[in-house]
Amino acid sequence: MKNEVTSLTQEKDKNLTELEKIGKELDEMKNQDQVKKNNELQTQIQNIEKTYDKAVDIYEDLLDLKAKIKDSKTFDNLFAKALADLSKRDFGAADAGLNDLANKIKEEETKIAASFTIPANVPESNTAPGAGYSRQQVQADSATFLVNIIAADLASTRVIVDTASDSDCTNNCPTLPLATYVSRSGGFAGIHGAYACPAEYPSCAGKTNSFDLLIMNKNKYYFNSGNNVYSTNPAVIFGNGWIRFVAHASEWGRDTSVDGVLTNFPLLVFNNNITYSEPGDSKMSIRSSRGFVANKGNTVYVGVVSNATVSESAKVLKALGMENAMNLDGGGSTALWYGGYKAGPGRNLTNAIILTKK
Repeated sequence: MKNEVTSLTQEKDKNLTELEKIGKELDEMKNQDQVKKNNELQTQIQNIEKTYDKAVDIYEDLLDLKAKIKDSKTFDNLFAKALADLSKRDFGAADAGLNDLANKIKEEETKIAASFTIPANVPESNTAPGAGYSRQQVQADSATFLVNIIAADLASTRVIVDTASDSDCTNNCPTLPLATYVSRSGGFAGIHGAYACPAEYPSCAGKTNSFDLLIMNKNKYYFNSGNNVYSTNPAVIFGNGWIRFVAHASEWGRDTSVDGVLTNFPLLVFNNNITYSEPGDSKMSIRSSRGFVANKGNTVYVGVVSNATVSESAKVLKALGMENAMNLDGGGSTALWYGGYKAGPGRNLTNAIILTKK
């Protein structure tokens, strides 16, 4: 197992090095004065940029897939060949190879989703728990989904947002495991929070483990306040004995009297109605682990819908009777804690939602 991990790490480092090399060549070409004079060179730069961006996107999809399968050699070889074609400026071959790899990744993701099975001993119920933790099968849209869900009454529960950083951070930002967040805040439950830029993604170079969404943490610090003045992303606000969802973060000010504020997207259910449906971002249209925060009255819910698209997650939460629900990060960041990990732990997190007793 140790050898396999070492091999995967070396393969990842090799791919990242090659991508960085191509990216630097692209930057150098852009900085040349002759770019303004030479149309042929300009066309070449555009071709490199287009194929390079596609390579980065597909490589990130490949990283997500590699976390789910044992043998990725076929996919790695296809990607390596596409990079070799790109470095030789054979854009047609590189583009064709990347398209082939993208299709094969999609086929593998579909195969993995189809092979997912819910353990036979998990009870079937479309009724959300009144309190505590539940693992249950939920029927929605003629399909059955596995849901791990935690419920807490806001009369006796305080919900906070914790962050590893104490102030705005744009690169090499600190992270912590969910269990550490729960422990240091004296919580009894927790879940991963908003999207962040993972270190292993090439597109996150220069902004590793950063996030640009509005968050107010337990220390009453509002992250990314300046670039969220007109934010159209939804937000959830945790008050003393209440919870509120807004369709746009711009509707919320900078009140620090509340316990926590977290922005993410998309909003799944709002005022008892489903508000999201595919197609959307391609990453939201594949079946994966989908985190959520929701409410029904003054009961707050956090949990994970397994092997679901974001649209299917919305239907599951509607079937459970949620009045409002917002999507959280998922995939490799998935982590749910209640007396121990119920999902994850996944990668270390920049932020998390924590449930504590009053």
